Amino acid sequence: MCTFIIMGNTNSKRNPPTPPNNAEKDTSVSAGQRGFKQNHELCGLSLDIEEISTNVPEIHSSDEDPEDVFYKFVILHAQNDADEASRLQHLLQNNFCIKPGIIFAEMPSGRHFFQNLNDAVNRSAWTIILLTEHFLSEAWCEFQSYASLMNALNKQHKYNSVIPLRPLNNPLPREKTPCVLQAINALEEDSPGFAKQVEKIFQESKYRQQQAMWKKERTNETH
Repeated sequence: MCTFIIMGNTNSKRNPPTPPNNAEKDTSVSAGQRGFKQNHELCGLSLDIEEISTNVPEIHSSDEDPEDVFYKFVILHAQNDADEASRLQHLLQNNFCIKPGIIFAEMPSGRHFFQNLNDAVNRSAWTIILLTEHFLSEAWCEFQSYASLMNALNKQHKYNSVIPLRPLNNPLPREKTPCVLQAINALEEDSPGFAKQVEKIFQESKYRQQQAMWKKERTNETH
């Protein structure tokens, strides 16, 4: 859970804090600690704003398309990994403020598998492939991977949008990973540099660029 951190002096009445003292205090904090705190402060602030917005009546347009949502990421996973995918979804959304995101298990039921896969990949800026031991037990998991990679190769704005991810729980060993995915640098949740990798990959500017291209493609399809 993200929390908004308020730094203050409990003795403020006697000794009011001054900018120079705060500046000196900041210099004692390491770059890593400062980045971690800022990340949580921003995330906490966004959650506060969302909480306030829930008390404001929403105005929905009659022309609004309920499926007009472009996700920041979709997590493709084995059927037995739905809970693990959901955990990572909440991790990315709540700890790193990368939202909205979706997992494949949340795609509409009753539709053909290929339609859901196509929508999931095309309606997301990044496709995360969850690499666990269950990945190899279901043949369609590898198909998902190949389909995602082909989509990224055929669309220039989708370049580098496929992200293999090895979670903390039941990760797929590197030696068992299909060759086509070994060529891509995977996110390793147990890596000390995991947070920095996430921030480097999921950039807001890239999301906006892909969102604009997606809206343009949708417009062209309706004409």
